[in-house]
Amino acid sequence: MGNRTDDDTASGRLSALLGQLRQRPVTGPEGHSYIGSGPHTRPTESPALVDLSVVDHITACIREIADHTHQVNPGADPLPPRVEGAYTWYLDNTRNADAAQQQRRDTVIHRQRLEHAIAAGDRSVVRPHRCPACNCFSLFWRPELASAVCTNGDCITKDGMSRKWTLGKLAYEHVAAMSEKAVRDCAT
Repeated sequence: MGNRTDDDTASGRLSALLGQLRQRPVTGPEGHSYIGSGPHTRPTESPALVDLSVVDHITACIREIADHTHQVNPGADPLPPRVEGAYTWYLDNTRNADAAQQQRRDTVIHRQRLEHAIAAGDRSVVRPHRCPACNCFSLFWRPELASAVCTNGDCITKDGMSRKWTLGKLAYEHVAAMSEKAVRDCAT
């Protein structure tokens, strides 16, 4: 099913992902000091101690939020020393941005939350999102397409293919729906 976390925020998902950075845990004798009697070769280069694709993912996410923050607030405080504090820093330093920039910020945070969860193996984070076309809870993550695919048989393209959605589109729709709900709640 994948790895779940108790803290379902972007920061919590990032922390969970950081905890999984170790690549290839020891699962057999080849990872120990055990030496078999058969012939063996020594590696010519040392394997990475962490999953470098996860490091690249985290670096790109922090760079994205730092770039957006500095675009909105050139006088922003310096980034915190630990990445776990990046989302609090992002919110604090964009608090006075206009509504459109705050919606963009919230969309980035939600999309990155989904990305962190999927990178950690939790594909279930896509299921609670409605399909932007048919409004059904019929989305499943398809890693080979790097997209969420609608499984509603009536929700197809003109070519008869299932509709697919990026995490960015799902995050945008989610944040827009939450904003509309907040406006409705204030009006009543």
